[in-house]
Formats: sequence, structure tokens, C-alpha cells
Amino acid sequence: MQGWSLLSGIWVAAAVTIVHGQANVSPQRANTQPIPVQWANRVVGVSSEKKGEPTGEQYKASQALGKPSKVPEMGESPCAWAPYYADGTADEWIQVGFEKPMAARQIIIAENVNPGAVVKVLVVDEKGTQHTVYQATTVQARPDPLLHIFPKDSAYLCSQIKVVINGAALKGPNQIDAIGISEDTKPVTIGINISKDTPKEIQKENLGKSVNSPGQEVAPVIAPDGRTLYFTRNFNKANTGAPDRQDVWYSTLESASSGNPPGWSEAVNIGPPINNAGDNAISGLGSDGRTAYLINVYRPDGGMSFGISKSIRTKAGWSQPIECKIANNYNLHEKNQLEFCVSPDGRAIILAVQRKDTRGNRDLYVSLQKADNTWSEPVSLGGVINTADFESSPFLAADGRTLYFTSAGHPGYGNGDIFVSRRLDDSWGNWSEPENLGPAINTPEWDGYFTIPASGDYAYLSSRAGSLGEDDIFRLKLYPAIKPDPVAIISGQVLDAQSKKPVASEVASGLLGDNKEVAKVDYNPETGEYKMILPTQKVYNLKAKKDGYFTASEMLDLSKDKRFRDIRRNLYLVKIEAGQKIVMRDVLFQQSQFVLMPGADSELDQVVAMMEKYPAMELLIEGHTDNQGEWEPNMKLSEDRVRVVKEYLIGKGIAENRIQTKAWGPSKPIASNETEEKRKQNRRVEFTILKL
Repeated sequence: MQGWSLLSGIWVAAAVTIVHGQANVSPQRANTQPIPVQWANRVVGVSSEKKGEPTGEQYKASQALGKPSKVPEMGESPCAWAPYYADGTADEWIQVGFEKPMAARQIIIAENVNPGAVVKVLVVDEKGTQHTVYQATTVQARPDPLLHIFPKDSAYLCSQIKVVINGAALKGPNQIDAIGISEDTKPVTIGINISKDTPKEIQKENLGKSVNSPGQEVAPVIAPDGRTLYFTRNFNKANTGAPDRQDVWYSTLESASSGNPPGWSEAVNIGPPINNAGDNAISGLGSDGRTAYLINVYRPDGGMSFGISKSIRTKAGWSQPIECKIANNYNLHEKNQLEFCVSPDGRAIILAVQRKDTRGNRDLYVSLQKADNTWSEPVSLGGVINTADFESSPFLAADGRTLYFTSAGHPGYGNGDIFVSRRLDDSWGNWSEPENLGPAINTPEWDGYFTIPASGDYAYLSSRAGSLGEDDIFRLKLYPAIKPDPVAIISGQVLDAQSKKPVASEVASGLLGDNKEVAKVDYNPETGEYKMILPTQKVYNLKAKKDGYFTASEMLDLSKDKRFRDIRRNLYLVKIEAGQKIVMRDVLFQQSQFVLMPGADSELDQVVAMMEKYPAMELLIEGHTDNQGEWEPNMKLSEDRVRVVKEYLIGKGIAENRIQTKAWGPSKPIASNETEEKRKQNRRVEFTILKL
């Protein structure tokens, strides 16, 4: 299998005669308040269906259910019902049902192709009796895709609707996008679901000649810190394989110097081993900015095959890409097209791919990393995201829940628009209704490859409008409604507490009081630092683990942060050896109390595990207080605190004779007592290893 590359009239007035009702085919007008509409939710019967993909739901009667997928725009769509024959016959029909029978004072039929072909509409009441509410004696095209019918008799409840079209009367195909009913007599209008408070004008900024060329620049991927931009360049003589083979290039954001404003450096070809004679592209980056996920599998013979690879940047350069093995990823349609992104924690890949269970063209799927570092079989993100048309170029923001993607199956402005949806829980199948990013971002053509740094300030994307030649890379300032949730980048080194030398280790974070890991990275001194991304407005435990060392643990309080933060935090590991003193940063107490604060048990359990691993180990537990209050009560308080800690360890099975205690009261502060935050540090417990 070879690898793959990245993809990239006269209106006629309506003449209608109505029986048992009135029709309104006037152009849509905006309503200040949306009118409640119940859209059909099941198919009762259909005369015929156009054939789409061998699998999926393209053009089927089911595509007439729910809200419109194409209207208010017009044109053929696999997300609408179409009869089998292109020009249709005189008696094609579809019959649909509604979840809740109701008095239908208005019937709405959305015809996205050749509107005007509907010749008869019947309402079926709860008893199964049919009522003709609309019949046309002549058929003529109309400009408005919406046919509104206002039945005169609403004494019965509408349970089903049958729509008959004369497909032979109007040249070309016929389609019905949706069928709805309403109790309101004010004509329903259909709009595009645009993000709230979308600006009318958004300035797209071309990144200029240092990044863009007369050739093609597509698929930008911005590093989480916003300092490095990777992209795919085509039609360039400096490409590794041939000018018409895609290569990865990159540019870095340079600080202002010598009076020059900050800007992007001259783009550089990333070179081998990422670039070779085939088509190359980076489609995702890890939170560390040093892990690149690439299209195609790099074979030992230098060839490429379908799949995904990973490369890691060290001081020596990028490593040879290795395959990310995804279970049953080749249960694919013969069109082996794929785009993907990787979640910020590196544990999920979202793929845009056409499989045997897709709804139409490419759908969005998720594949989760398994314990053996392979990846699970892709699972669909579900019907809220996926349609019978294509979904492509996914990007999951740093918050791990805000998804941007391109789709032609949701109402939009062009051949493929960018949408945003948010994950509503920890699963991957529950999403908010996708919102269109609006006409200032989306164009009449295909739009996609949205990418955002962790700061959430700008988005980078590809576009041909306003380019220097072929597609170029642009950026635009994000407006609040489509921004991801704020996050913090946490970075630093893991050091030996005594020698201050880097120690290769595992760094993990979890919510305070919860044993579930939120993020985990391997720190290798060769890469310079660890880096992870955490959503703000929460409190975390940050831990570094290494055999032979006591686990370093620090509380990271982001609960009051509502904006992006870049935090540097070094972690210090203490060797497990006699004479070592370990400060338990999370074993804290409320002021003037000897009740452990939340999170203390996690760190004390580490002490238990250490003493179980070293059966001869003996500890000295020392208790300290702040300086608030009288001396004697503080001494008594510190005694009570070490007693509580000792009792906790004994309760976990540690022998009492292995634990000694000492109370110091306020006599040995490690911070000033001027503020509550500083005093909290003094209300601490320390452990000294007496014997190992």
C-alpha cells in the first residue's frame, strides 16, 4: 500500500394552486425569536432512494429527518433525501413521522435542489386518517428552498406527513432536506447555527513571505507554546523528493530586536528523517512540542505506506519515525484518505477517515492509546458530529474538549466550512451541536486546517483568498465565543534534591483528592524539560516518580486562573537513603487544627508504600506550626499533628516501633508568617529516614 498526501441563475416566480390550505413561498426573513419546530424523527415509507456510497446513509430517506443539513444554502447534498432517478418521476414520495403528535398550524418542507417540485402534502392523524393539506395543479421552480403550508383545519393532531414530488416536471435532481411542523403561524425561517456574538468582520493576516511562497502552504500545526509553526509545502524546488512532493517546513516566532517588530523567521525545510522522497506532513504535536505525529508509515526500505507515525526531537535532532499501530485501522473504504489530530495528553487520536461504518464520506473517529502503547480500533464520535457528507481536518484544542473540524454536512457557506463543538463529558460520544465559525472565516470554497496554540489567542489556517500564489498560511485573532477553555502550560526539570542534576523520571498530574491521572509525561534530560498542559480553574497534584527516590509531590492551585498561564515548576527528588529529610508538601493542616487537609492521604500512602518496600526502614516524623497564637498551645498542636500522622501510618499496617515523633511548634519556620499562604507552608510535617 502506498502512502497518502493531504487533500486539499434566473429566478422564476412560483405559481401554485392550493387545496385545503395556504402556501407561503416568500423569501426567508429573520426572526428576532426562533419559532419552535418539531422535525420528523422517523421514516414511515419512501418510493425510492438514490444510491450513494455502498455503506452509509447518503441520499437515503433518513436524511430528511431532523433539522436541515443543507438549507438555507441550496445545492445537491448527500445529507438530503433524493429519489433513485436523477430527473425523477411524477410520483416520488416520502412519508415521515413525528415523536409527538401535535396540531400542525404550519408545515415546513425544505427543498435544497429544484424547489417547487412538491405537488401534494398529506397529514396523517393519530387514527391513520389522511388529510390533504396542499396540492399544486402546476409546477414551477421557485427561489426559496422553504415551502410553508398553513392548514386551515387543525382540529386533528399531525402524527405523520406524506410528501409527493413530481420530479419529472423540473429538469435535474430533486431533494428534500427536512420536514417539520409548528404550532406557530408565523413563517419559520432557517438559518445557519453560528457561534454567539460572531464579529461581522475578522481580519485574516497573511504570515508573509518568510512563511508563504508562490507554491502551496497548507496544514499548519502550531506548537502549544505558540513559538514554532510547522506546515506542509508543495510545488517548491527545495522539497526533498521532488517539487510536487509535499515536505514539512517550519518557522519560529522571533522576538522584537533592533527596532524590528516580532515576526516569523524564514521557513526552513525540516529535512530527514521526517522528509523523504514521499509526501510528508505533520498532523499533530504532543504537549511537549517535541513529539510530532506524521502522515504515513515510514518503511525500512525508504518507502511509505498508509498509517500514522511518530517522531521525537532530541538534542541530536528528530528520531526516525515509528508507526503508531492502530487496531483494525485498515477497515477502510478504498479511498484511503485520512487526516488526524492528537489530544493534548497524547492519549487519543481523532481521525477523519472513511471506514465501512461511516455515515457517508469521511467521518470523525477516536482511537485511544492502550497500555502497550498501541492504539484501539477507531470509534465514531457519533451523529451530532458526523453526517452523510464528509468531516475532515480535525483539531482538538489544548483544553482537550473543544473540537474544530471541517464539514460539508452541516449548514454552511461553502464546499466545506469550519465548525466548533465541545465535548460534554469524559466520553468521546457526547458533543454539543456544531457551530459554524461564520462568513468572516468560512468562504464559498473549502476551509480547514484550523490550529490554535495553548494560549488560545490566535488561530492559524490555510486559505487561497489573498494568497501569494497557491494556498497560504494565515492567522486570525480568536473571538471569545469560539475560544477553547483556558489552560496552563506547566514545564520544568526534575532534579536531584542534593546534586541539582537532572533525573530521568515520570511526571504526572491529577486533580487534588482524586487518584485519576489528568496528564502524564516522561521527562528525559536529553529533551531539556518536561511539559504538560492542564485546564485552569482546578487544583492539581504534580508528582515526579523515579525508582530509588521518594516521589516528589507539589500542589498546583490554578483554581483562580481564568486566563492562559505559562508556569515553570522544577521538581526535586530526594534519594531514599539514611539521613535524608523529606518535606511532605501536601500533608497540611487547617489553622489551629490537627485535622488533615484534603490530598494528605495520597502523600502519606506513598510513605506507607516506601516503608513496605524497605521493611527495616525507620522514620522520624517532625511536626511544625505557624506562629499564630500562644507558644504552648502551638507546641501541643504540633504534638497532635505528628500523632495523627503516626496513627495514619499505623492504621495502614506499619509497626509502631518503626516510627518516632518530634514536635517543634512554631520554632522552625520555612517561610515568613506574614500571609496565610506563607503560614500554610509552616503548618507542615517532615520525615527523616533514620534507618534503611
